[in-house]
Amino acid sequence: MHILSAAEMQVCDRLTSERFGVASLELMRAASGAVAAFAREQFPAARRVTVLCGRGNNGGDGMMAARLLAEAGLEVTTLLLGAPDELKGDAAEAWRELTSPAHGLVQIIATAEELVRHNSALEADLILDAVVGTGFKPPLKGLALAALKWIEGSKAPILAVDLPSGWPADETASMVAGPVFPADAVITFTAPKPAHVFGQLTRHWSQPIVVAPIGSPQEAMVSALNLEWAGSALALTQTPRKAAANKGNFGHVLVVGGTLGTAGGKSGAPAMTALGALRAGAGLVTAAVPAPALALVAAVAPELMTWPLAATAAGCIAAENLAPEFIFALMAGKTVLAIGPGMGQSPETVKFTTGLLSATRIPAVIDADALNILVAEPVLLTKLAKGRTLVLTPHPGEMARLAGINIIEIQANRLEVARSFAQRNGVTLVLKGARTLIAHPDGRVAVNTTGNPGMAKGGSGDLLTGLIAGLLAQYPDEPARAVEAAVYLHGLAADLAVRRDDEHTLLATDSLPHLARAFRFHTSGQTGYLWLQGVRAASRQEATP
Repeated sequence: MHILSAAEMQVCDRLTSERFGVASLELMRAASGAVAAFAREQFPAARRVTVLCGRGNNGGDGMMAARLLAEAGLEVTTLLLGAPDELKGDAAEAWRELTSPAHGLVQIIATAEELVRHNSALEADLILDAVVGTGFKPPLKGLALAALKWIEGSKAPILAVDLPSGWPADETASMVAGPVFPADAVITFTAPKPAHVFGQLTRHWSQPIVVAPIGSPQEAMVSALNLEWAGSALALTQTPRKAAANKGNFGHVLVVGGTLGTAGGKSGAPAMTALGALRAGAGLVTAAVPAPALALVAAVAPELMTWPLAATAAGCIAAENLAPEFIFALMAGKTVLAIGPGMGQSPETVKFTTGLLSATRIPAVIDADALNILVAEPVLLTKLAKGRTLVLTPHPGEMARLAGINIIEIQANRLEVARSFAQRNGVTLVLKGARTLIAHPDGRVAVNTTGNPGMAKGGSGDLLTGLIAGLLAQYPDEPARAVEAAVYLHGLAADLAVRRDDEHTLLATDSLPHLARAFRFHTSGQTGYLWLQGVRAASRQEATP
């Protein structure tokens, strides 16, 4: 799914009306119907609803939603911030339909001082924020700013229509400096804008952000941002396998990593990567680890095959493994390489890693210590990427080393850094973190909206590397979508896991039992809303034992 800028969204609406014959008023009716239905679905206990409306089309959406909620039997109070004679076009028609006759209690707020006369409206079960939407230019001021201060006295949850008022649609930062309405749910229309996928729009990471289709055809959704939503790639994994399929149809992943000895004990990292590849559906998975770690890794799963690597006295991977006949045997039949988890950076391991990557041409997922090894070999990285799929999975610290800048600069410019690095080096870059980015060599970037703070634990990255490798093995002709789907599934499985367990106690492997539900998850429910953030009620129930 394309992510559209505010200006591109306006063009989409205009094209929908002019070229495809859907009147703008009908788009507003569809949007308000989606708001009213979502409000009742997401907040079923709400009987008293307060709707705050601005004078633009966002306010028009709110007015029409207020009318629909009142007609459904709810006790609705609508507050218009400003004079009705200033309303134009569709918003003016929405006002006429709301007030002739009046649906619920309708109040006109002319000055900030008048808001305090309506404090009883703060005792609602739900507040709809329809003050300003996609067309907003900061900062929030006047009656809109006064309304923000006024609702601070309410304990009611807030459903934002289009965007939390005050949040610029094109903002790619996770937070904004200016005043912004709080939100406990967000519903937007047609397509997400940058703020919907980058911003922390809701009070809690688990609260819903959804996109409602309102009648605009796909042909009208044109964007030059080169930004996509990663969740769209989930469809790749939901095509049923052929009845006559066998393990040879789904690839063979080779996981290389690990140490065990005086250099440390990191056998768990490659073991988790191998588990991830198995659970992702790869036909075969082999873990090649230092011989002292072999028994520990082999015990993780009986389905896992192992390959002993010669080890140094300290328990690291030795350079002698580069013998041509050994490499030939090791790589026979392998279709994807995942390298780096837990293997350290001893001089011999560095030699082995660069040698193995140079000697192979199969798709490779490079993580952890292998990434740090490549920091000293920037020319090698570009050479390795030619003619093959090369996926790098750095966290911000590793990205800082790869890009030669500090972590603060990385986090302040995640999108630009990821995109430019991927293009410059011809790689697919998975920049991990809240809102993981998947940047492709052609300049396209997919934004992932699943995942939670419970994933900030050792092992999460190792598991992700395995999931990516496992999906690459199954979908060699669609590597970009395979990587995007893997990142989305990784976060979604963890989201499902913390519905049952607390995010503080979540371990990386706790999400593995939830991968089956993640694979079966449909981002659009029966109501048609596309869930960018949060998990539908039905999926929450599935996640409960």
